Amino acid sequence: MLKSTVALVRCDTYDSQQVYEAVETGVDLLGGISRFVKPGEKIVIKPNVLFGVNPQRCVSTHPSVFRAAGILLKKAGAILCCGDSSGFGRCEGNMKRSGLKAVADELGIELADFDKGKAVSHKEALLNKRFVLANGVLESDGLVSLPKLKTHGLTRFTGAIKNQFGCVPGVLKSQFHVKMADPYEFATMLVDLTTLVKPRLYIMDGIMAMEGNGPRSGKPRKLGVLLLSSDPVALDAIACKIIDLDPAFVPTSEPGERAGLGTYRYDNIEIVGEAVESFIARDFDVVRKPPVAIRHRPMRAFLKNQICPRPTIDEAICTSCGTCVEVCPVKPKAVDWHDGDESRPPAFKYDRCIRCYCCQELCPQGAVTIRETLLGKLLFR
Repeated sequence: MLKSTVALVRCDTYDSQQVYEAVETGVDLLGGISRFVKPGEKIVIKPNVLFGVNPQRCVSTHPSVFRAAGILLKKAGAILCCGDSSGFGRCEGNMKRSGLKAVADELGIELADFDKGKAVSHKEALLNKRFVLANGVLESDGLVSLPKLKTHGLTRFTGAIKNQFGCVPGVLKSQFHVKMADPYEFATMLVDLTTLVKPRLYIMDGIMAMEGNGPRSGKPRKLGVLLLSSDPVALDAIACKIIDLDPAFVPTSEPGERAGLGTYRYDNIEIVGEAVESFIARDFDVVRKPPVAIRHRPMRAFLKNQICPRPTIDEAICTSCGTCVEVCPVKPKAVDWHDGDESRPPAFKYDRCIRCYCCQELCPQGAVTIRETLLGKLLFR
């Protein structure tokens, strides 16, 4: 069996020139940019733009990494566009606030349409046979994915495979949370989406990662590394090794390997560039156990309410902005106002909650955190 290759390049700063040199080094270690794109091809660059906030918050792919990828691809003769469908808000506004649109304008990279899309079938999918993909993805010849290394409440870690969720336009993403409330079904859908979109190259921003209450409200953590590969499963596995997380605990790993995207088994991964041991952060704040899966559908709602970790609101931090209410995908809402009183923090009705953690993921203030239930602690110690 041929081994998958992951390139690790040390980069301790977001200085544009140093990041470019690091990205170029990583791509060369994988065989050079001509292995991934040909002159005249239309390539969409897909950063992680969860929310439009200052790059120093480490919520999105840093503009310097985006710039480096853009310059390298332009030198290869690619015709570039870019975009992402964020969890909240429109593509252009979030790209602007995250500092990415300014770089795109500087390099002459068009903003692709990630707000609207068309339905496509995926007969080879493991689970989800139909997706609506953003027009910007459908109108391109290929995609280069720029994930950000962050923790995630539902999937433990968000990296190369999860980054393609932004290829689904806007509010359509919430339908998957309702339809596939089990974390392993949701992860399999992400794998199906990745096998459909088939990014040619992944460049993960791990220079400054996010630990703790990610993927939006965690703490920036310097890791000083860029990870590159054409195998998203292997890339995520090596990122997990760096943050001392067993990749078997990440629910995209097994279906990703089963779907033929790559491997998460270290023995089948060749690391080129820097040694992975020089980057390992054993004190990285991440949940080191698998998500809770409830396979017995008739009991799923009851058991989920009793044993699955719950989102909770810190009323001292909450500003009553209503983002959690707006993004909650279920009807009736699992988190809502007290009798319509928008001056007070919203409250949860956990019997309605599907544990998608969209509220925690997108809270602008970081007021929503995920806490284990007492029964869950006893069962999954």
